[in-house]
Amino acid sequence: MSAAMNLHPDIAALLEMVQAGAESGARVPFPQLTAGQARADFDASSPLLDVDPPALACERQLSLPTRDGAVIAARLYAQENPDGRNPLPVLLYMHGGGFVVGSLDSHQPLCRGLAEDSGAAVLSIAYRLAPEHKFPTAFEDAVDALAWIGREGPAAGLDPNRVAVGGDSAGGTLAAALAIEARKDGSLPRPVLQVLAYPGLSSRQTSNSYEKYGSGYLLERSTVDWFFRQYLRDDGDREDWRFAPLAAPDLAGLAPAFIVLAELDPLVDEGRDYAAKLRAAGVHVDLRIYRGMIHEFLRMGNVVADALQARAAIGEALAAAFRMTESERAARCGTTP
Repeated sequence: MSAAMNLHPDIAALLEMVQAGAESGARVPFPQLTAGQARADFDASSPLLDVDPPALACERQLSLPTRDGAVIAARLYAQENPDGRNPLPVLLYMHGGGFVVGSLDSHQPLCRGLAEDSGAAVLSIAYRLAPEHKFPTAFEDAVDALAWIGREGPAAGLDPNRVAVGGDSAGGTLAAALAIEARKDGSLPRPVLQVLAYPGLSSRQTSNSYEKYGSGYLLERSTVDWFFRQYLRDDGDREDWRFAPLAAPDLAGLAPAFIVLAELDPLVDEGRDYAAKLRAAGVHVDLRIYRGMIHEFLRMGNVVADALQARAAIGEALAAAFRMTESERAARCGTTP
């Protein structure tokens, strides 16, 4: 059976529309655009794909400092206004977009939904993008945001002892790398869960799934190549685990992982490989592979019901992780409380 026959009918219809737009010239591939044009195109198309829940009781704009003196924007979502008397658990969220596109606005429906489904706060950060800011700036911004939660979280009504890290696509890459860094750097809050939605994890894009799904399934191999040309300083950066967490020599002791993959995605093989490597290192992994789905499906609530179902599953996993006691979390991670 061909891969195309495995496509969910609603996803197949979407891909037909995308192809028709490309053939008519209405849709221009990212590699033919400037980074600024690609960002505008990505943000403009996002509301067409997703269901945006109503605004939550707390949607707070924040500014977070970084190590080089710059300030990045962030947005805090919660169903109630957090305060120091009853601090909320928090998911630190990094949006997708190949390190080049994506924004707080493009991922607002997803972050609202995750806050609603989990009952936790979601802190979405606008880490700095390439090519203006090359690797490892995005990673360092994510680390600095996690450090901010540890330092300023209590004053903002956030519990630094109940933190998860998460992201989709390139944001999933950052979340996976951040979980490794948090284990290495004892000054950072230790995540209780890492949520990785179809993350990029490999140094090289040579897997079977890249060969099978690298053309015609929304995320094109040419687009990935373009993203990485914008982001990486040189080819040597590919071997750095902060870009390719599969290259990390040791994954023992990391936070449990909730991994969401799409069956028909160029990145699905590296997601499977990372899940296997985490398990081999003794890390608890809940791996969900959504059949008939493609890259970016989590942000397609207007297209397919699986998107909202997957988001609800993430919310349930977050709520369960945040309910655990310190000793239960330590036992699950194989560490001493």
